[in-house]
Amino acid sequence: MKTVGLIGCGAMGKGMATSLLSAGYSVYIYDDMSKWREPLEKQGARFVENGAAVAKKAKYVLLSLPSPNIVAETVAGKEGLLCHIQTGGFLLDLSTTDVQTTLAMEKAAAAKGIHYLDCPVSGGPAGADAGTLTIMVGGDKHAYFSVKPLLDILGDTILYVGDSGAGQTVKLCNNMLVAGITTLLSETMAVASDHGVSRRLLAEIIQQSSGHNRVLDVFGENLISGSYDNVLFYLKHMAKDLELYMALSQDSRKPQHAAGTVNQLYRSALHQGKGEKDATAVY
Repeated sequence: MKTVGLIGCGAMGKGMATSLLSAGYSVYIYDDMSKWREPLEKQGARFVENGAAVAKKAKYVLLSLPSPNIVAETVAGKEGLLCHIQTGGFLLDLSTTDVQTTLAMEKAAAAKGIHYLDCPVSGGPAGADAGTLTIMVGGDKHAYFSVKPLLDILGDTILYVGDSGAGQTVKLCNNMLVAGITTLLSETMAVASDHGVSRRLLAEIIQQSSGHNRVLDVFGENLISGSYDNVLFYLKHMAKDLELYMALSQDSRKPQHAAGTVNQLYRSALHQGKGEKDATAVY
């Protein structure tokens, strides 16, 4: 397991690669648009020309990709990973995607003797850099135990949550909750400020009261300053995740009054051109 592949080396993948390199792993990376190629190569990472080259080098391949369509093409496309990775290999999808794509990829992988686990993460780039991510794993339990030592390098909370797709279900529910809390914090901070109470003071009191939440711990400075150029999580990515959650909720046929409103607010923020801002720019 000391040789690992990584497809996708953005803000999250960069931190994961650094953690693996620091732990003594050989890391092969494919991402021809990565901003972090030079510093990672100085640490010992090896960038290769395509996903096939990664799969031929590593039995364990991590995916950190921006959308379900890209995941599906990378895994099961004409020259996808399933054409090249060795039988008995492991594909660990640390992206946030939909359950349907996860189930389809798991089925296609199983048909070729490959283990496919959905392993979405929480903690943002800071958690990836520090190796303190929370990782929610869905899929075969025996496969999970096989790769847990690898996941322990990337995070300090690794949770097996059930069959294939369960990891994505938990992640999408979590992100909808984060988006809802972010929206309420933005609105209530504006009201407090209008009535002479500073946003920072309100945040300090909230964190000492029954409204305490992790969203303020992670995104607090952006919410307090009202400045959203320090991107911890792109608004466009949050909006994508909320759409995936809404699609998931349709399958359960449960009313989504609050979630539907939050989703519409993020759609509106996208239409206002805020996609490249931090996710806290919703208000």
